[in-house]
Amino acid sequence: MKTVSMSGSLRENVGKKDAKALRKQGKVPCVIYGGKEQLHFSVNEADFRHLVYSPEIAFVELNIADKTYKAILKDMQFHPVTDSIYHADFMELVDDKPIVMSVPVKSTGLPKGVTLGGKLMSKLRKLKVKALPQYIPEDITIDVSSLLIGQSIKVKDVVVDNAELLDTPNAVVLTVRVTRVAVSTSLTEEGAEEGAEEGEKSTED
Repeated sequence: MKTVSMSGSLRENVGKKDAKALRKQGKVPCVIYGGKEQLHFSVNEADFRHLVYSPEIAFVELNIADKTYKAILKDMQFHPVTDSIYHADFMELVDDKPIVMSVPVKSTGLPKGVTLGGKLMSKLRKLKVKALPQYIPEDITIDVSSLLIGQSIKVKDVVVDNAELLDTPNAVVLTVRVTRVAVSTSLTEEGAEEGAEEGEKSTED
């Protein structure tokens, strides 16, 4: 799992006035909880770019007041007009305490249904995984090579070692849908078969 390092400064005052002043300086008011203590601190907004604007998930190594905290980004608030980061919540990781993270889904292989004219569709791009921190995977890779047109892989079909999937078991993750090309090909084949059968009957007559 990738780790992003960030440096934070403890907030001397916790209030709207102080938070507003921090934002004017290009900093984001933050809080970390889940461990032995709850801390209010601030981080430069620019430091979030490798964490927020990336499709990959990551653990965060927070350096605050000469102490290091391993955490995950739990929640964020954005300014409704400027879309700048307004506030961030971090949850400290504890080795024996399970966490929940949304893990990206990746597919591998070429579905048989695609070779027949179908199209692979992704219905769930991320799955909620509950596990101890050390067992959270970077991604969930699913082999779709055996899928035919109309077939799907559901949450209940996915197995992640040492982890629990929290999404609805019958929710579709990946599916191969029929396309106009597949329908056209099918109709053409049916027409050819019917023509051949009529030709045979005509010969017999």
